[in-house]
Amino acid sequence: MTIATRFAAALGAETSGSPGPAELLPVRLARACAATLGVDGAGLSVVDAAGTRIPLGSSSASAACAERLQFTVGAGPCWEAQETRQPVFALLEDLRRRWPPFAELLTAQTPFRAVVALPLREDLAGAGALDLFATDDARVPDLDVFAAMAVGELVTAALSEAAVWSDWPADRGPDWLHGPAARRRAAVLRAAGRAAMALETDPATALDLLRAAAYADGRSLEDVAEDLEHGRLDVGRLAPGHGP
Repeated sequence: MTIATRFAAALGAETSGSPGPAELLPVRLARACAATLGVDGAGLSVVDAAGTRIPLGSSSASAACAERLQFTVGAGPCWEAQETRQPVFALLEDLRRRWPPFAELLTAQTPFRAVVALPLREDLAGAGALDLFATDDARVPDLDVFAAMAVGELVTAALSEAAVWSDWPADRGPDWLHGPAARRRAAVLRAAGRAAMALETDPATALDLLRAAAYADGRSLEDVAEDLEHGRLDVGRLAPGHGP
């Protein structure tokens, strides 16, 4: 059975009965990736023209958490794969050496101990990447890289086909670009904008302050941004030099 046939069967199992909303297509694709490649988790993301990293969908809650943690610390295998357009293989030792803050949060909050990040072909939404997660880093050398890259091509093709056969405004993009994870990420950027105004700084600095607060509390950036947006966090606490 070819990799394309296996992937089609896995995706078909995810869409049997009702295909569900178009915005959840990346979730089904991520689950099909994990099933086809025999990994413990998978996630899809893109970096758009403005440089914003947008999560599209994950195969599980743990995989979604791992993506959020990379965004929280602003670094990790997926970031590097998207920037260099090269595959990144990171066992637990590599994670701790190259991205210690991410490794610390990843091992504390997820069962994953290794990450393989593969760049996807740039298409409609920007530079994409496929994250593959393993709970045992000893299994990473067994991953068929060529099969994984082929699955990445199939994912890109599926997203492109879905966009071609749907109607969407040019300024908004296809529906799958606006799933639940992407909407939460957009809320982070809104919170950073509000914090920037309140603290009289720029949005990039405000985002760094939000990241620092999230890391200090061992939480995701999305959770801290939601607290700020709903009044559970005083923006003044983000200011440099502010005590607990």
